[in-house]
Amino acid sequence: MGGNAEPHDNELDTLLAFLAQQRYVLELTAYGLDEDQLRLRPTAGELSIGGLIKHVNATEASWIDVVEGRERRQDRLSYAAGFTLREDESTADLLKAYKATGNRTEQVCRALGALDAPVRMPDDPWFSARPEGYSLRWILAHLIAETARHAGHADIIRESIDGATAFPLMAAAEHWPPSDWMTPWTPPERSR
Repeated sequence: MGGNAEPHDNELDTLLAFLAQQRYVLELTAYGLDEDQLRLRPTAGELSIGGLIKHVNATEASWIDVVEGRERRQDRLSYAAGFTLREDESTADLLKAYKATGNRTEQVCRALGALDAPVRMPDDPWFSARPEGYSLRWILAHLIAETARHAGHADIIRESIDGATAFPLMAAAEHWPPSDWMTPWTPPERSR
């Protein structure tokens, strides 16, 4: 996918491309980690890379439920549980679920089509009383901001785990050849 969202000539494609790009850079923070590392919380907070991916996936799925007029799934989890991987949750399952959510988001948004389409908001205190709802444009912009915020958190956590940063991880995942300006990430040697 590379370091930037693909350019498009219409707003829906542009917003979906930026959301896909932010999903991708968040997923990259898990590249090369084992199951234990995915759960590490090396900073002062309680966040882990796996927990962040789980949370962002649940958040995006919940917002697409709202777009479709369904009950929000995320409300069924406690806030802390939404950021915590259970023992039975694996990296592969987590990334598979996140990909499925991304595909669903794209399908639902394309089916709705109009970015100005009103979406009825849940009866939550943090949404203003706006009887006409919010627009699909607002929801996509919100999802981009939410995903980007947590991708930044995951970048810091990943660097705290093994020193890996975004572009070397991307170079490794995309099999870029080493160059004068970029050396792809390689796993650190582990003591036996």
